[in-house]
Amino acid sequence: MTDRTPDDRIVASLLLVFCVAAATDVVLDAPESIWSFHILVELILIATSLAAAVFLFGRVRASRRELEETRLALGRENTEAKAWRRRAEHFIRGLADEMDGQFNTWHLTPTEKEVALFLVKGFSFNEIAHFTDRSERTVRQHAIAVYGKSDLRGRAELSAFFLEDLLTPMT
Repeated sequence: MTDRTPDDRIVASLLLVFCVAAATDVVLDAPESIWSFHILVELILIATSLAAAVFLFGRVRASRRELEETRLALGRENTEAKAWRRRAEHFIRGLADEMDGQFNTWHLTPTEKEVALFLVKGFSFNEIAHFTDRSERTVRQHAIAVYGKSDLRGRAELSAFFLEDLLTPMT
């Protein structure tokens, strides 16, 4: 969605006010001829203000329609994600239990387990530090301990250890 602000409605309303004010001025001037310079300027102001107001009100309407479509699509996506999660919950729980068992086999501390899970999920050291309220350096040290205890060389191998067989192509 493009960047639109609620100010569009305010500006459009002000343009309509200017349009009405200019039209009122033209009527109150009671010109003998509409071909005078003053009247032509007023008519151009009226036409321009009216066109701009109509354009902005149209943008507001289009934005609202687009926002509603986005909300509906997000609702559908959330519904699909929840349905998938319900269907896969047994397998997810089983994978989590198996991962925890493997972490125990590697003798990881609770903090190392937490960091390992974040690493498998693909979070950066900086993100993990933010989530766990630790320094990035501390998170990095925990990750090094995880790799050392698991005899794996890094994040990719750690993730592959648990996920590689799950993501094989279907034949």
